[in-house]
Parts: sequence; C-alpha cells; structure tokens
Amino acid sequence: MSMFGDSLDKAVQRAFTRPIPRSAGARMRYLVKQLKSTQAVAELLAISQRQVERYVAGQAKTPRPRLAARLEAEVTHRWQPQIKAKARHNAATTAGIVIDTRARLGYTAPVGTTDQDRVRHLTVALPPQYAARLFDAQEQGAPDSELKEIAAKALKEVYFQDSGRRAGTLEEVRFTDIQHLEFDL
Repeated sequence: MSMFGDSLDKAVQRAFTRPIPRSAGARMRYLVKQLKSTQAVAELLAISQRQVERYVAGQAKTPRPRLAARLEAEVTHRWQPQIKAKARHNAATTAGIVIDTRARLGYTAPVGTTDQDRVRHLTVALPPQYAARLFDAQEQGAPDSELKEIAAKALKEVYFQDSGRRAGTLEEVRFTDIQHLEFDL
C-alpha cells in the first residue's frame, strides 16, 4: 500500500461529480464497457469469464470481500477520468495542494541551532509547482520514498523557510514516522 499515492488519489477522487456505481452488477457492467470484453474484465479481476457474465446478467449479486475490494478499486481507478485530469491540472497550475500530516519532522542545519526532530501536526497549503511535481512523479510510478522526498522539500520551503523569509541556512528536512497523511485540492 502506498501512503502518499493513495492519499493523492483520494484527494483527486473528492472532485468526482457522481459517486461510483454501488452494486456489483453495475460495477461489472461499467468495467465491461470500459475494457470492451468480459474476458478482459475476468483477467483484470482474476476470476472466470463466466463469473463476470453472471454479475453482468444479475445472476450473481454479492461478491466475496476480496473480489468486492478489487472491483471497487478498479472502478474507482477508471471513474470520471476527465474530472480527475481537470482537478489535477487545476491543482498543478493555479490552486496548489494542501497537506495535512502528523509526523516526526526535523531538519539538518548549522551547529548551534535547535534541529531536534519532534512530532508535529501540520496543515500547509503548498504552491502549484509542488502539486505538479507530486502528480507528475505519481503518474511516472514513483515509489512512496520519492513522493515523501518531494513533500519534505515542499515543507522545507513553505513551512520551515517561509518561502525564503527565514532559515536560509536550512539544509535538509527529515520527514519520518508518519502517523497521518492527507492531501486536499
């Protein structure tokens, strides 16, 4: 499970204008329409083609928990792609992104400063260029460590250095022991 990637996805999903289909049959029909065949859906969900056909026809109604979770994830991933693209573009060009986190934060600085790590709860509005970096890295399949590094650089500039108005000698921000992480557009 990717903490940063999942949190970015949830932020974008809040832009949906309609909820995803609720029933298993409606979700299967949506996937069949998107992937153009029951065979492709069966391969995607690792079930038989006949089982997909049963859900589409309404003969099967309640999937097992693991299949229900996979089905929901796949439909959510494909749901309203234009709305998701518009929300990402808006965040990356004009609106920026808000990070709400409770984590251990500290920094590397010259000798004589108070750079001790401590747990902080921060809610910080990040400028659009950091939203663009996060979304670009996520689209390229970057691991959580890279997304965390981008967020740490953003917090360094916006929170610790106050966009260049203080702490100019700050070298590196440590962003560890994340207890809570949420992004919002």
